[in-house]
Amino acid sequence: MAPFTVMGAARALRGGAVTSVQLAEQVLKRASMVEAQVHAYLTLDSDGLLQAAAEADEALASGGGRGPLHGIPIALKDNMATRGMETTAGSKILAGYHPPYDATAVVRLRRAGALVTGKTNLDEFAMGSSTENSAFGPTRNPWNTDRVPGGSSGGSAAAVAAGTAFGALGSDTGGSIRQPASLCGLVGAKPTYGAVSRYGLIAFASSLDQIGPLTHTVEDAAVLLDAVNGPDPLDATSYPGDLPRSDGRLGRGLEGMRVGVVSDLGGLEAVEPDVDASFRKMVAAMEREGARIVDASLPAAPHALSAYYLIAPAECSANLARFDGVRYGLRVDGATTEEMMSRSRAEGFGPEVVRRVLMGTFALSAGYHEAFYGQAQKVRTLIRRDFARAYEGCDVLVSPTSPTTAFPLGDRTEDPMSMYVSDVFTIPSNLAGHPAVSVPIGLDRRELPIGFQVMAPALGEPVMFQAAEAVEALAGFDTRAPYDPGFGLRGGVR
Repeated sequence: MAPFTVMGAARALRGGAVTSVQLAEQVLKRASMVEAQVHAYLTLDSDGLLQAAAEADEALASGGGRGPLHGIPIALKDNMATRGMETTAGSKILAGYHPPYDATAVVRLRRAGALVTGKTNLDEFAMGSSTENSAFGPTRNPWNTDRVPGGSSGGSAAAVAAGTAFGALGSDTGGSIRQPASLCGLVGAKPTYGAVSRYGLIAFASSLDQIGPLTHTVEDAAVLLDAVNGPDPLDATSYPGDLPRSDGRLGRGLEGMRVGVVSDLGGLEAVEPDVDASFRKMVAAMEREGARIVDASLPAAPHALSAYYLIAPAECSANLARFDGVRYGLRVDGATTEEMMSRSRAEGFGPEVVRRVLMGTFALSAGYHEAFYGQAQKVRTLIRRDFARAYEGCDVLVSPTSPTTAFPLGDRTEDPMSMYVSDVFTIPSNLAGHPAVSVPIGLDRRELPIGFQVMAPALGEPVMFQAAEAVEALAGFDTRAPYDPGFGLRGGVR
């Protein structure tokens, strides 16, 4: 059977070594083995996948082929609208909702030839770091099913790590692609804000949300990102100009690259020893490969977590006001319109969503708007300026992706602050609107994956993926380990 990577499968398919139907059957067979334990999917479209795979094979046989992802099964996070397929955002308030249209990213994914396996689980409305906040039950980490896969794109990460999709799309508001990639031993990339259209993405925080890939390799992530990015007239925040190819600098190595090691992101006291040791070992390996290592400073970054938890809840408070029981979604009858709305939201929203809506509503309320939301936006400006200064002397910045490896299910559900700290290293890039990627570099003493984050300036995806590919080669990490014992658990810098 073909290698379980996007491009490995694509090359095997075009070379005639495998058919798209066989790839689909491989995914579905694996899902029948592990999905009951992992619960990566909310909807697994077996019939639709097999039918689309058969059509892909027919097109290829007749000399067709729709794009670089032709015939490859890809999973979608369930906050992206898919025409005719249930789209819930992990919330009871949207249970049974079938959109009449596809999100732009989904349209482009299909145009590139990809086959949709189904919709993956997530923290409700993408609010969480463990995929335990889903109204439909938690997802488990394929490396150790007693532990979380990260979040909020935990279902997408688990599907790829478990072998039930070749790649996946997730969304990243404060680290929701990179943190689960780190915890599940995958490559996960958040592009520049505006690079990928948000049309059809169920909004959490509109100035922060971005769609991006979760894959086994850096090459796969770059190809998947290039398949879905680009201007979109349906999204006023999409970048209107031409975007550089994400894979345009792959294979160039690290010689002469200026790599900034950020020492003041905040939360460093929470970094586990194995994570810190692996990070430092990788930085030393990059230097041996020709990178010039420099100290980089982001003085305002320690305030990023606080700023984020004012800005994101404020925007979610405004965005979730549309779920009122009137137009679509859950409706619980009441004696008055106000009572109906109140009951619908009380039964439809989970506790973490309620918490964030209340936080955001308070931050926007009269008399507090400037003191909280306004101040948070000023911090955001300072963070952007810090990044701009740092990139004057660096091509990329690096840090751990997450301060810890995958933690046990239920370990942080009663302590929201300990959960929020999981994203302390990823949030600054969202506030700045810059791209960042997580690459697996090894295992801790419990044989759980460790992630390494590479950050780049706006529209710097080519140099970001160049550095990430070099890190990937130095690590020699086999991301296929969780789902095929024949590969073994291997990792660590060579």
